[in-house]
Amino acid sequence: MADLILNNALGRIRTFAELAGSNDAIVVVPLEASGLEADATLRDYDDLASLLAGSSNEQTTLGRKSLTSALTVTVDDTNNRVDIDAPDQVWTATAGNAVGALLWCYDSDTTGGGDASIVPMSKHDFSFTPDGTDVTAVVAAAGLMRSSG
Repeated sequence: MADLILNNALGRIRTFAELAGSNDAIVVVPLEASGLEADATLRDYDDLASLLAGSSNEQTTLGRKSLTSALTVTVDDTNNRVDIDAPDQVWTATAGNAVGALLWCYDSDTTGGGDASIVPMSKHDFSFTPDGTDVTAVVAAAGLMRSSG
């Protein structure tokens, strides 16, 4: 489950997860452990470009993962929430700097726009040091994130 839902994504998570646009995607961005900002700071960034302009750094050696299929969205009327699940993510033959978190983002148009148009949705603590082996980010059994009212 998400450690943090960023403010700009609150209330829009379901729309993002369902990938209703024609060229949209969910993008998973690994963040380096070194310089990783506190949740209180990260939650206020409205786009990926602003977040990466702060002291948090993208771990670019691993590369971003792009999901172009809708995530699993379950409306739970009994508990007044929406649960969102996603497939586990795998990075093969890992290399580069240590990772401290994964940032799940929404890109409304993968054909252009860049990081300034990518909305950070959730941050998940995920620490490992790349050592040439494969690494799998296992999405919790409870799901990727939850929005409740």
